[in-house]
Amino acid sequence: MGPLSREAWAQRLGAFRASPSAFMAGAEGENLGRDLLNDLRSEKLSEPTKVSLLALSLEYPAQLWPDAPAAEAAATFLLDTLVLLPPRPSVLRRPLLLAATTVLVVGGALGPTSGASSRLLPLLLGLALGQDVGRGFGPASEQRLLQATACECLRELESCKPGLLGGSLGVLRSLLGQVGPVQPLSLLLALTLCNTLVLQSRSGAGMQGLLMAGISTGGGPWDWTLAEEGDAHLQPQAPSWPTAEEREQDLVVREPSPEDTRELRAAVAQLLDTSYLLTPVAQAQLLWLLGWALRGLRGQPPVLFKPQLVRLLGTAQLALLHSVLALKAAFGEALFTAQDEVLLLHRLTLAAQHPALSPPTHLFYLHCLLSFPENWPLGPEGEEATPLLLRPQLCRSLTPSLLHDPMTLLARLHLLCLLCAEDEEEERGQVQSPRQYMEKLLAGLQQRAALDHGPRALATLFFQASYLVTSCLAGQPTVLTPLIHGLAQLYRARPVLAPHFVDLLDQVGPELGEPLREVLRQEVVSRPGWDEALRWHLQMLAKVAEGDDQSAILSFLQAAAVHCTDWGLQQALLRVCKALLRTGGGGGLSDLLQVLARQLEDPDGRDHARLYYILLAHLAGPKLGVALGPSLPAPALASSLVAENQGFAATLMVQETPAPIRLSVGPQKFKGPLPVLQLQVETLEPVYSLELRFRVEGQLYAPLGALYVPCLCPSRPAHPLVLPLQPRRPAPARLYVQALYTTPSGLTCHAHLPPLSVNFSDLFLPFPQPPKGTESEFFEGLWDSCLPKGAESRVWCPLGPQGLETLVSCHLEPFVVVAQPPTSYHIAVRLPPDSMLLLRLEAAQVDGVPVALRTDDWAILPLAGDYLRGLSAC
Repeated sequence: MGPLSREAWAQRLGAFRASPSAFMAGAEGENLGRDLLNDLRSEKLSEPTKVSLLALSLEYPAQLWPDAPAAEAAATFLLDTLVLLPPRPSVLRRPLLLAATTVLVVGGALGPTSGASSRLLPLLLGLALGQDVGRGFGPASEQRLLQATACECLRELESCKPGLLGGSLGVLRSLLGQVGPVQPLSLLLALTLCNTLVLQSRSGAGMQGLLMAGISTGGGPWDWTLAEEGDAHLQPQAPSWPTAEEREQDLVVREPSPEDTRELRAAVAQLLDTSYLLTPVAQAQLLWLLGWALRGLRGQPPVLFKPQLVRLLGTAQLALLHSVLALKAAFGEALFTAQDEVLLLHRLTLAAQHPALSPPTHLFYLHCLLSFPENWPLGPEGEEATPLLLRPQLCRSLTPSLLHDPMTLLARLHLLCLLCAEDEEEERGQVQSPRQYMEKLLAGLQQRAALDHGPRALATLFFQASYLVTSCLAGQPTVLTPLIHGLAQLYRARPVLAPHFVDLLDQVGPELGEPLREVLRQEVVSRPGWDEALRWHLQMLAKVAEGDDQSAILSFLQAAAVHCTDWGLQQALLRVCKALLRTGGGGGLSDLLQVLARQLEDPDGRDHARLYYILLAHLAGPKLGVALGPSLPAPALASSLVAENQGFAATLMVQETPAPIRLSVGPQKFKGPLPVLQLQVETLEPVYSLELRFRVEGQLYAPLGALYVPCLCPSRPAHPLVLPLQPRRPAPARLYVQALYTTPSGLTCHAHLPPLSVNFSDLFLPFPQPPKGTESEFFEGLWDSCLPKGAESRVWCPLGPQGLETLVSCHLEPFVVVAQPPTSYHIAVRLPPDSMLLLRLEAAQVDGVPVALRTDDWAILPLAGDYLRGLSAC
């Protein structure tokens, strides 16, 4: 397909800009990037049309070429197109440079292995230095513009890859002051100097002559090693003073060599000398970059900036004033004297009220006053306070008035609150203190907000002012008490403002929140209204219902239930009941819920009331609180009851979780006619109502009962648990364990624990002790009874380093019937349900003992042989 016409491209670009994602997902989106590149070389399109195509590549490079290979190919094509341009003047050269830089950076293709990067970087550096880069780059009249564009492209690359141009510092510095664009080159040199200083200090390396004028490092004009170690967000891109945490993290004290110190001072002085030729915004950026670079350097006092302060302290440019405050935050008393601080405060105070300035400018100066970086602040770090040298007399003309616009009024009120927080003594002859003025101002705002059918903006302004006063003066009851009374009067006059009160209660702390809740609760229940105000009263009660005395609230709700005829009022009434449930409810609430479950007209409301009654009657306090807590986000459902039931599912259903419980088998214990396992249980967190369920695969054992533990805590060891075993065959087995328990938050959980092993020896039981003197006859009787239905065998039992006597005392002591230590033992073991194992250990040798064994169940022989052969390893 041939190149598109200008009208076709206009239509296509319009469809793309309307919805880039939808356009790229369609059939035309697949070839948009390729068609755009191809038509850049078409002779049928005019240069303005091609500029619009390049503008699209600057705005949406990630959509046109989403991956690194595509970005690499697109950048290569753009560079080839740049080279192929005829030598006559053209408006395409600068957009092509910008597009190639943007595509490489956004596409992630910028790097040492990129062919397009290896072509673009020398080209940009050559253009920035004013070198002859070959034909096709226009006449001499266009070189200055190309030089400025190349500097901007290099600054963008240095911002994205900090330290990339560290090897070009000397070359860039030598160019400064020559014929060429001063502003782009100054900003590029300042950014490169700042990044290189920070990165070299982090790596512990020196500047190594990087600042020597006209000298480039041996590694080339760009350093990919530094770029890989750098951070894409090494410093802010706009003047601002860092927080305390940022200063601790980023301030690395570094001490360059004397040679580097001399060259660095000369480079900074050279940049500051040329700053007069820059625009105010560029000057502010330059000052901030240099201040950021020098604030951690030893041997580089900030006195280098002192000559600049002579003109900067009197500037009317907001950007330059902001950079001055940023320097003050960075260097403090090392650069600014107390006289400078007083001068700045006077300038900010006078400018914040100058009638010739616009309201946004007033707000800027007020913000600077509120965030003024002092040399020696008295309060702790991060605490809001007025500057020490800013006296109330100086701020007297900055008091807020009802005639100010809302933003200016709030900013001035913020300053007034900080002055009140200082608790200054009233001066002689002063008509009223700042605190009294603030109370009158709040009273005026409250009166305007209480006007019937007044603008909602007036009410919003009063609540914003109330929040501001509470935030600044939370510890002063003399200020909060009249504010609380004013808020109560406002609610009495306009209950329709209940949503604003709810939002204020969510934002303020307990100093205002707790007394305000109590006052509003009394205001609602003492002045009931059954008209349109009922909806707002119920919304307010749902927020302030928690309290000690709920009888008045229940009486209000019982009276209001008759007037709740529509679905919305019934839901508002039930929300108040739900809030009361969180406090534990009581008999009165139970009676009210039963009445609502019978009398409400809407079935949804009746179901809600019935559900709340069931929860109140069957759930304890902690579990009830979890059941009524916020639920996970879920799609909106037709019935609010169904949606709320989804929130209860987490509490009313058993959830599977990782087990905080550890279970192990303790030493063997004989108790009763059945073998038992003694279990040791440990927990990593408190659990309640623990139930352990056991299961054995197959039919070897009868079903095992569960074990119960009321409470387990990590700090208190639990008593051993005894699990009776009922084997149908005397054989080892694996017990699969499941734990069911309740967490401290009220959730019921279950977890699978690691299986427990029941060994053959765990089933051993001793025979009843025969009368004294008849042990041999008893054992011989058992020995003879095993045959002929049983089985007999002989096994060699290794002894290892231990002797026979030690082996018997450690493993077989409870089952010994006849003993002639240390050479002969007769052992009888009872195996449930009705088997036995008899052993004769005689004529022990050094390395083992022959064992003659008999049993009435031949299936036991392999198990007994394995057990005896493994005794020496135990």
